[in-house]
This record gives sequence, C-alpha cells and structure tokens, in this order.
Amino acid sequence: MMPTPPAGDQGFLKHLNRSAVLDLLRREGGLSRADLAARTGRTKVTVGSVVHDLLTEGWVHEGELQQSTVGRPGRQLHLNAQRHVLLGAEIGVLGSRVVACTLTGHVLARTLTTTPTGDPDSAASDLARLLHDLIGHPDVTGRQVLGLGVALPGPVDLSGETLLHAPNLGWTRLRFLDRLASHLHGADLPELGRVRVLENEANAAAFGEAYLPLGPEAAGQGGLLAYLSLGTGVGAGLVEGGRRVLRGAHGLAGELGHTIIQPGGLYCHCGNRGCVETLLGGWAIRASLGLNALEPLDASLLPRVREAAVQVTLNRAGEALGLLLVNLHHTLNPSDIVIGGALTRLGGPLMDTALDFFTAHLARRSGDTPPVRVDVRPDSLYLPARGAAAQVLERAINAPEMAA
Repeated sequence: MMPTPPAGDQGFLKHLNRSAVLDLLRREGGLSRADLAARTGRTKVTVGSVVHDLLTEGWVHEGELQQSTVGRPGRQLHLNAQRHVLLGAEIGVLGSRVVACTLTGHVLARTLTTTPTGDPDSAASDLARLLHDLIGHPDVTGRQVLGLGVALPGPVDLSGETLLHAPNLGWTRLRFLDRLASHLHGADLPELGRVRVLENEANAAAFGEAYLPLGPEAAGQGGLLAYLSLGTGVGAGLVEGGRRVLRGAHGLAGELGHTIIQPGGLYCHCGNRGCVETLLGGWAIRASLGLNALEPLDASLLPRVREAAVQVTLNRAGEALGLLLVNLHHTLNPSDIVIGGALTRLGGPLMDTALDFFTAHLARRSGDTPPVRVDVRPDSLYLPARGAAAQVLERAINAPEMAA
C-alpha cells in the first residue's frame, strides 16, 4: 500500500504517481495509458502527465498500437532499455563480479576478478578498477548511470550502511561504501548516479530473482522466495511479495549457515560448533579433503568426483543441505526456493542427495499442500551482482528524492 501524502504536498503526490506507473510497467510491460489509469486508480489526465514526463526523461518508450475492438487503441508502453544503466557488484571470498544492466534487467556487460579477496582497501581498489572497465564497455558508454549496488558475504545493518560481519573475509563493522568512495574518485570514473546500495549477497540475489526475474515465470511474486547461496559459506535471502526483503530485528535473517545442525560438531569460523557451514560450506569441504583453498572448488573436485572420500564428503554435505531445505520449508514455508552458488556446479553426489532427501520428506507428509518450486541455478555466478543492480532500480523508482 502506498503511503498517504501530507496534505498539499504536490511533490510527494507526483512521486507516488510516478512510482506507481513505473512499478506497474516493470511488472507488466505493454500497457496503454488507459490501462495504467485503470490499474493504478489514477485519472487519465494524471497518467498522461506522468507518462509525458517519463517519455521525455527516457524512462519509458512507446511501442505498437494495442489491438482493440472498443474505443480508440492506445500505444503500448514499456520501460526503456536504451537510455539508463544500473551497476551491480559482488565481492566474494575468491574474487569480485560486476554487471551493467538495463531497466528491464538485461545484462549489457560484465567482468570479474578470480583472485582471493584481501583487505577492504585492496577490495575497494579492485572493484573501482572493474567498474572503470565496465563503464568503458561499448554497450555501456553514453548511458546515464542510475547508481551502484554492492553485495557482500555477510549481514548488513538495517540502515544499509554497515557490513556487520563477514567471517569468511575477516571483515567486521565496515562502512564499505565509504571506503569505496575514495577509490572511485582515484579511478577517474564518471558520475555513477545518485543511488548507492549495500546489501548481503544472498539478499541481493533473492531480490533480483523476485524483482527482475530472468525468465517468463516471475518467481516469488505472490509468495515468499528463498534464495540459498552455497559457496565458501552458506546463506539465504528471503523476499516476500516480489520486493520486500525479510531482514529480522537486527539484519540477521537468512544466516542459515550458522544455524546449528550437529550439536557438539566441528568448530565454525563464527566461533560456534556444529553450524551448517561445518558440513556444507565450501571451506569445510576443502578442509575435509585437503584441497587448495585458492582453487575453485568445482575445478578441484569434478576430476575426482568418483573417489570414495569425495563421495562420502559430498553425500554428507548433500544430507546437510537436504535437512536445511526441510527446516526452511517448515519454518518459513517459501513458495519458491532458488539454489545458487559455486557448490551447485558439483551436481550429483551433493545436489541429487539433497533434493532426494527433501522430496522424500515432502512425500511422507499427509495433506494436500501446494508443491514447492525448487530451481537449482548452476549459472548463478553473477546473480548477486545483478540483484544489487535490481535494488538500485527499486530505489530509483521508489525513493522520493529520485523524482526531484
């Protein structure tokens, strides 16, 4: 529900009208002015004025005439994918990824580093260099940048300004965007827009899947989407109704990797024992098999996947994931579960074991509950960065100051 504007605040009322039109076109392109008026509850005059401004500013473009049997046909309206660009980045344990997206979520360009992430200053410097390269890409140059979103592997405080703790990086209480600012200036970058977003990487990926879905099936639009991130660590992002990120009282919702699954088990990086990550995290799998921590896990394991020790370790991780899915189903009852991250590329012994465990559990339950859609995404490398870019779009559409 839209907030009620203060009496006489015409600027805020204009913002609400603009946001309503843009958000509806984001969800359902091809509507006419008359459609927009009927669907948003605004007058045709108000919608006509808003659309005129959005056309002038390059936010929307007109398409073909609608086929209509009654009345005068109207022009279809769509978000304009030619004028603006959204920048998204993810800093991971083994490198960083950045993307440039259109308003419709199409990735124009992307680039990455594959070296282990160091201290915050070196990470900020590397990210500034990646952004410099991305802005110079021929498909990005000349577009108006709306802003930059950065995803990090740890919870972010409710103000959206401070990374609370990233145990797999060793970073604590860090205002990363402030640290990044000086490096952006030093990289001689052009204006990167008015929006800045700092987000947990699983939250960002979940938001992107729900807010700017890649396929025709809009996951999580009518329910709760859970995105499980399986990499060096394990985390989850939770998005309700296509756009509301569930954060909890202190921003810690979704830290499933540090829920206890084996009391008295191995010590975790967080200081507790028996966390999910001690069985399922990439760092734990590497430690169990004596693998090089600097080499991608799939590159290390896929040639050895038939070895007995590898099978045992991955089956154990798969059972932990299956149990995590069951617990997630019973505690939050998501309508959609998307699983991404580097571990999804290990396939068989891990993912099949997990999904078989989950499916068998659901089959044993009585009742006529709707099925849970589970989507495994081995191609998820850029999803957190793309999701951070989607959060830039959400902020640009809905923040009152952006309509000024």
